[in-house]
Amino acid sequence: MDKKQTVNYPLPEILAPAGDFERLNTAIYYGADAVYLGSDKFGMRSSAASFKDELLKDACDFAHSHGVKVYLTCNVIPHNKDLKVLPEFLEYANYSGVDALIVTDLGVMISALKYSPDLQIHISTQAGVTNYETASHLYNLGAKRIVLARELSIDEISEIRAKTPPELEIECFVHGAMCVSFSGRCLLSNYLTGRDSNMGDCAQPCRWNYSLVEEKRPGQYFPISVDSSGTYILNSRDMCMIEHIPDLYYAGVNSFKIEGRAKSAYYTAVTVNAYKSAVKSFGLSGFSRDFAVDKWISEEVLKASNREYCTGFFYDSPAENANIYYGGGYIRNWDVVAIAEKWENGVLYATQRNRFFEGDELEVMLKGKPPFAIKVINLKNEESELIDNAPHPMMKLSFDCEAEIPAGSYLRKIRN
Repeated sequence: MDKKQTVNYPLPEILAPAGDFERLNTAIYYGADAVYLGSDKFGMRSSAASFKDELLKDACDFAHSHGVKVYLTCNVIPHNKDLKVLPEFLEYANYSGVDALIVTDLGVMISALKYSPDLQIHISTQAGVTNYETASHLYNLGAKRIVLARELSIDEISEIRAKTPPELEIECFVHGAMCVSFSGRCLLSNYLTGRDSNMGDCAQPCRWNYSLVEEKRPGQYFPISVDSSGTYILNSRDMCMIEHIPDLYYAGVNSFKIEGRAKSAYYTAVTVNAYKSAVKSFGLSGFSRDFAVDKWISEEVLKASNREYCTGFFYDSPAENANIYYGGGYIRNWDVVAIAEKWENGVLYATQRNRFFEGDELEVMLKGKPPFAIKVINLKNEESELIDNAPHPMMKLSFDCEAEIPAGSYLRKIRN
């Protein structure tokens, strides 16, 4: 995009994952403008299908009472047998009050227009939309929003924005796990485990450790790389675009999508808090192209479990900058040790999540503000007895604290 060109888009929507009611509440509390979630059918995360039956309507009512929109995943690639229950599911979604359906399949989209006419249609990243012609035709068919394929650069997104109807919204993933396949079109899980990745049941074999085995030497594993532990050549890094808000905004991205419906409430809190704070600061800067995110915000996304971060395909092709994470598991440098319940007369009451000790220095994560440190003094159990550590999950506890800490705040500490 021409650097002299200006646009007048509103602040981008922060779209958060919600795997269950705890994460839904967390996303809303920390500033999400919209959430996406799944029911028990047709979603790409079978392990995170927590809003079925009346729970979906309850979730929609709760989100709407806070001014937050709800988008329901209906983005599997269905087979003939799956279509038998599709009309009932779409009518159920319409009744529940979701704001939009996220769909991949063209047949599902046409059915949605028939059976859930009150709902917007968002085209899933699973559809692999990479060009303005496809985006425009999908808009003409009834789509309100396109969730672009992850394999696009900033310049390609800018061109799609310039050559599609301005009423068509553009959504992009800005944070979270990436897939080694093209926008999730992978069959490794099907071949190795029998679990259909395109029906929401991926076993993630791309994250496994691979070595070479010679046919006549069973049991002898030869590393593919010089690392004797093997190699994770299929294991993608996580995406993180927290430091590139202006580029996304001026490319015309209307919605910043955070991956992670199967991840923890703490992950939801950290990522939503960081991106919401970054976007608000960007707006306050006058939408400056030279905007730089505050250091505490860029550091915040390092305090949730992650694989090594990268910027996906936004700036480099895989040939130029491989997005492979050679380390295997997650990087986890911080532990949540408690969640604040209330503060009263200089005492903080909380519920334990991980073990911590009298005298420990903890960090308090606040909504929209830099974190700060406190020290655990006069740690007590629920019976107000002094204790030297909090060893039991979910135990009620208290300790002296001069700073007034809001309920729901996370208390964390650096891992040993």
